Amino acid sequence: MNILLTIHQFLPEYFSGTEILTFSVAKELLRRGHRVGVLTGFPGRDDLPERARFDEYKIEGIDVFRFHHAFVPIGEQTTPSEIEYNNRLAARHFAELLQRIKPDIVHFFHFSRLGTSLIDVAAAAAVPAYYTPTDFWSVCRTCQLMLEDGRMCRGPSRYGGNCVKHIASISPEHHKAARIARFVPDILADVFVKLTVMGVLPNYKDSREVAAVGQRKSFNVTRLNALHGIVAPTKLMREILTANGVDDRLISHAAYGIDIAGYQSRIRKVGKSSVITFGFIGTLMQHKGCHILVDAFRRLGSGRAKLRIYGRTTDDPAYIDALQRMAAEVNSIEFCGTFPNDQMAEVMAGLDVLVIPSIWYENSPLVIYSALAAKCPVIASDFPGMSEVVRDGWNGLTFRPRDVQNLHEKLVSIINDPVLLELLSTNCAPPKSTSKYVDELLALYANRHSVLAGRGEFAGRQTIKPLENYVSTGYISGWSFADFDAPARVSILKDDIVLGQADEFRPRPDVRESMRKHWERIDEERNGFFVMFPLNTNRAEAIVRIEAKDGRLIELPLKDITCGVAMHISGGDFFAIDEERFEKAGNAIAVG
Repeated sequence: MNILLTIHQFLPEYFSGTEILTFSVAKELLRRGHRVGVLTGFPGRDDLPERARFDEYKIEGIDVFRFHHAFVPIGEQTTPSEIEYNNRLAARHFAELLQRIKPDIVHFFHFSRLGTSLIDVAAAAAVPAYYTPTDFWSVCRTCQLMLEDGRMCRGPSRYGGNCVKHIASISPEHHKAARIARFVPDILADVFVKLTVMGVLPNYKDSREVAAVGQRKSFNVTRLNALHGIVAPTKLMREILTANGVDDRLISHAAYGIDIAGYQSRIRKVGKSSVITFGFIGTLMQHKGCHILVDAFRRLGSGRAKLRIYGRTTDDPAYIDALQRMAAEVNSIEFCGTFPNDQMAEVMAGLDVLVIPSIWYENSPLVIYSALAAKCPVIASDFPGMSEVVRDGWNGLTFRPRDVQNLHEKLVSIINDPVLLELLSTNCAPPKSTSKYVDELLALYANRHSVLAGRGEFAGRQTIKPLENYVSTGYISGWSFADFDAPARVSILKDDIVLGQADEFRPRPDVRESMRKHWERIDEERNGFFVMFPLNTNRAEAIVRIEAKDGRLIELPLKDITCGVAMHISGGDFFAIDEERFEKAGNAIAVG
């Protein structure tokens, strides 16, 4: 079969749970002989021309089609709050893509940055479409179902009045309105939104934005109900979707699968005087709750345990700074940075207990399954999605969300009772494999002609015209150092004309760690680049220019560079192309 997956962001720049799940499914489908493509969103610049918002690349044999999204007026649409869930420019690109690659199945893993108007396109093209909701985006714009004060939300009120209040409360430009909105009951906010949608109220400054937020739930739910099937990873997800109007008959349950090869099923056995290694693996942002863990860990005293924190330190610098200040006087807390996903088993083998201290309704983070595969017990916030997997007192412990003292008590119970740790570790059952998960998806696809199959026509279905005169792009991707540091810019030129350039660099911890074995001075992790240029660029005539942060320029003819071979230019200057796409080269060359 020819299968197209969609996601809000993708490798190589993004590699959190949903991205790894999608990537693993794509690789397994490819391994079985299916043709696989991925449509992904990407945070693009506000000022990008429409035609520059689309590019393509290849990663490990998977064709990736990318849309550079921005929360600005785009295409014929002028209301960002509508574009957030009904992006008709992305849908036009999707329509062109369906015509071009003709998939047999579309499976949506996330709609953010793309929008559920993609379902309009799939329905019109009679392409069976499925959805795996990995978070709560379809009913909650913030994906988290968490209010500003930390309380949990069950979803939009009838007309989304509570959502309008919440968005106002977290938007700096609406701080005055937020102060008033917090005193307005949801039922009155609903009336206000309903009258705005109906056009009864005179236009006011943000009336279009308010109307768009008010229509978000009905728009999304109508489209979800036109799918062929929804694969809910937890009972919680099923409950949230059905409570907000999604047809329960469309929903089946399937926990995620992971690549289980390489995991050591080592039962954790420690003595009473042993130092216990706790770990955190995840996004270092407020909602993941690492600060709760650091605060609880500080109360243990010295010598009893150590804490390893794995996560990218660039996503939220202010939060990272606060975390590091909290941990400054505790020598047993180590910030370990990120690591490639294929090292997950190795990292997990170095932990005795994984802690997931999230302060929002986590659906069921993929890292839980990695811990179970390694027989590493989990201490998790007691939210329904996670407590379905982490059973308190059986294969882990749960604690009251946001309760630092309660988490501290759980840490102490592990430290003081080696028998408990061994028992929890023994009860960690192997999770489902990616192969088994794909078996379940393929079985679902096989039933796509059932009575409950998605509807080609549904109320309010939009007619989306495919993009015309679509022009594909060429690209190179790789990594570079200039004087042992990330360069300021990497460009492609022909006849002194810049065809494309990159001045933002993504983390490549694999490169850094490999290079540091030979060059101790290399500390910079963000050295990966991606440069787009016109597809008809002649490789033999192109020049790559590396600009150092001090303004020094290094120019290399592309014809002298072999894709997949690292170059030591001189001193602390290095350059490598991992993948490329040129007209004469045909499809992208994937190496490694």
